[in-house]
Amino acid sequence: MPKLDFAGQRADEKLLFVFRRHIIAVRKGFYGLLIALVLGSIPFLIWQNNINLLWGLVIGLAVGIAVFLYHWVGWYFSVFIVTNTRIRQVSQKSLFGRSVIDLNLNKIQNYSYQIPGFFGETFGFGTIVLQTMVGDMIIGRVKNCENVYQKLVAAVDAAGGGRAADDIDKTGGQNEQGK
Repeated sequence: MPKLDFAGQRADEKLLFVFRRHIIAVRKGFYGLLIALVLGSIPFLIWQNNINLLWGLVIGLAVGIAVFLYHWVGWYFSVFIVTNTRIRQVSQKSLFGRSVIDLNLNKIQNYSYQIPGFFGETFGFGTIVLQTMVGDMIIGRVKNCENVYQKLVAAVDAAGGGRAADDIDKTGGQNEQGK
């Protein structure tokens, strides 16, 4: 039996690449750490004579780290696995909850990406949309969005899937000969 690269891999599948969201997806954890640290230090800053109020800072730091780690675990263990036949989205919902979505590459009809303005361009993240007959898979805050998009296009084309939104004729599908 061949060695499998991830849980749930089929015997005839070949792993192409794995990607995850940009670290900016953990920003709520950073905000939680900052807010807990600030709230924990306020009593000591007001009453500086009472050294016991430093425990508020320690408790605020501990709560902030717990909030940050909760969001970090959700980010770190949420991945997108692309094989030669499908894309698998593994989303860590909480410390113990997980959901898995599989999408066959040959079912993808259209694909596109968008870089959302200044912050997306500055920090290097964007959104990839994979459209099927059933619905869309929207992958937000993808690190190196353009590179991941190009790899996905190659994988979808190799699997016999759809075409990019750029390739669709802007005249509503009619060309000069069809008029």
